Amino acid sequence: MSRPVTRTISVAGLTRVEGEGALHVRLEQGAVADVQLSIYEPPRFFEALLRGRAVEETPDITARICGICPIAYQMTSVHALEQALGIDITPEIRQLRRLLYCGEWIESHGVHMFLLHIPDFFDCPSCIELAQLFPAEVNRGLQLKKIGNRLVEICGGRATHPVNVTVGGFYRAPDRQQLRGLCDELKWALDTTVELTRWIAGFDFPQLDRPCEMIALQHPDEYPMNEGRIASTDDQHPPIAVDEFEHYFAERQVPHSTALQANRIPQRSQYFVGPLARMNLNRQQLLPVARQLSAELGVAWPCFNPYQSILARAVEIAHALEEALQIISHYQTCSPARVAYQPRAGSGAWATEAPRGMIYHRYETTEDGKIRSATIIPPTSQNQFQIETDLRLLLPQVLDQDDAAIALACEKLIRAYDPCISCATHFLRLHIQRQ
Repeated sequence: MSRPVTRTISVAGLTRVEGEGALHVRLEQGAVADVQLSIYEPPRFFEALLRGRAVEETPDITARICGICPIAYQMTSVHALEQALGIDITPEIRQLRRLLYCGEWIESHGVHMFLLHIPDFFDCPSCIELAQLFPAEVNRGLQLKKIGNRLVEICGGRATHPVNVTVGGFYRAPDRQQLRGLCDELKWALDTTVELTRWIAGFDFPQLDRPCEMIALQHPDEYPMNEGRIASTDDQHPPIAVDEFEHYFAERQVPHSTALQANRIPQRSQYFVGPLARMNLNRQQLLPVARQLSAELGVAWPCFNPYQSILARAVEIAHALEEALQIISHYQTCSPARVAYQPRAGSGAWATEAPRGMIYHRYETTEDGKIRSATIIPPTSQNQFQIETDLRLLLPQVLDQDDAAIALACEKLIRAYDPCISCATHFLRLHIQRQ
């Protein structure tokens, strides 16, 4: 039976990706004519919401942007505001912020890997079916997430939308004994992560090796989390200071999406942010266990296959656990926990590495300590263009399959990016139009 001239495939309720959106594919004479990743959720206007608010309110407001990675928004906002206000934090505060970020990397990567992504490698519709196949592995993955949540809770005041982060530092220094009491669990988690990463390395990874520009922070002395210069895998683009970001990158409105889509200017080209970009640019800065683990996975670094991002995430969990143990072992106290400052008019820009990739904030402040303007560019808006480009490469490989198989192949590729569109449950409706 011949296929109809116009063919539509719909996936109305895809879970395992945060947010709501749609994918529209138009085919003409058997070729891919257009691919549009459409985000149809209403904008939440956080940048406008911040205008006129007190500087001190900003970390708590930005944390509400995401329930999975609130630390990324808090850390980026406090650093940018401290630059605007001329605040120099102490080395102790800096280390505690890295420790807090370690907790978020552990829990966020754990959620994505074991609840959202690994089921795809075994054609499981959810983690429930995956747990029936691999109960020990899934249970250990969930325990990793729990340990990450506990670390965030001790440092941040609570596991979801932490309340202890403020401009200048923390409202209260974390308790040393509570942190020390977590060490045995962190050591178990590190050993477990190594074992689970070796298990994941044996998966059958689809091949989509393609040259693309990858962007991440780069720091001379450490694996990047809270600071660094913006580096590229493209040798034609040397590293730049974070406050130059908007000279080289911009968001634009595309007709098919309510979300802004970032691109490199002036050529308007796509780029890729996330764990794979960080690993390609910073692998030598991994701590010893994580660096050894990355070397034994059989991956040819630099790696440009988005499906293998899960291996980068697993190695980053190992690094975060290793660094958390290191910071805790040296932690005595943090006094003062917060650096005093005076409000002033100024501007500041900063970028940190959220679990899903580089996140950028810029703020202008008023003389009386209010937010005059705010710009927030999350990782997912930066990856949308690259996702569409990758789908264009994938679709010709699967167009001879039935509707369900095509939809599933597209979903799997999108999930490999771990896009965080919002904290809703549904993501994709796929429409294919053949002419």
